[in-house]
Amino acid sequence: MKVTARLAPFALASLAASFLVTSASAQAQYRGFPKSPTSPISQHYREEGKDNVELQKVAPFKMFDNVWYVGPGYVACYLIKTSVGAILIDASEETAMTDHVIDSIKKTGTDMKDIKAIFVSHGHIDHWGGIDRMHELTGAPVYAAEEDWKLIERTGSEPGRNGAPPPRAPKRDHVIHDGDKYTLGDTTLDLMVTPGHTPGVMTAIFTVYDNGKPYKALYSGGLGGRDGVRGFEQAVISTKRVSQIQGIQVYFANHGWNPGTDYPGGSIFERGEKLKNRKAGDPNPFIDPAAWEQNIKVTTDRVAKGLEEEKKKAAAGGAK
Repeated sequence: MKVTARLAPFALASLAASFLVTSASAQAQYRGFPKSPTSPISQHYREEGKDNVELQKVAPFKMFDNVWYVGPGYVACYLIKTSVGAILIDASEETAMTDHVIDSIKKTGTDMKDIKAIFVSHGHIDHWGGIDRMHELTGAPVYAAEEDWKLIERTGSEPGRNGAPPPRAPKRDHVIHDGDKYTLGDTTLDLMVTPGHTPGVMTAIFTVYDNGKPYKALYSGGLGGRDGVRGFEQAVISTKRVSQIQGIQVYFANHGWNPGTDYPGGSIFERGEKLKNRKAGDPNPFIDPAAWEQNIKVTTDRVAKGLEEEKKKAAAGGAK
């Protein structure tokens, strides 16, 4: 295993038939947004949230020869298997959701000690809340970008909701720099820091295999703006950078569904349904370069519009 410093420049989720896709009871649970035209299963998981523990316990499933989905329904966690161990991206939140991620990892046939690196996609607690326990169980080093280490540390020093004790936060370990490479066995992650959704969002480019054939994949910790003008300015720059990456064939999202957005052709769990029913010779539904191109174009337009709206808000606020 080696880390090279900066360079120059889904068995699918066992979805209970009682709520799957079109049932009236499932549709009645959607909160705050119109029903997604492309990703109703993924939206259902996201909007129900972590408190619906049993619903969130989707079964792990094998997306590619070397990648498994191991998260709950509402937040994505991925296990990348290599020739000498595994890489984990995110661990959801304590306690029940992290318990589920641990159980899912074991169901893939992976021993916890086989995990050799843990990556934090960005500094929102629904992604890193279980990271410290995962580090304790695996002994694996934890990687996050500098600005999001700061965000994690700040969140971990403040009381939780409704006066609860501060959340358990991972201790600062390894820092991701834009342009780093992380190599474990036969797998290399090309890492970028793409702020916007948070100040230190991680993006990773790596190779996945489907029946032995390689494909170029991109994982994003979040494409979009947040927190006013500065966050959207960063998002515009980051989205432009990501849009210029050539040859992306597979997209791994940080959530199956994000509020107000729809991934073309269906997101994680919609494609997972197709994967479950895949016949010999059929394409892997997660290989979809056209959907990626459409998605990144829509995202680029959305963050540009968001920036203009935030500038108007800021100007109106300053005029008062």
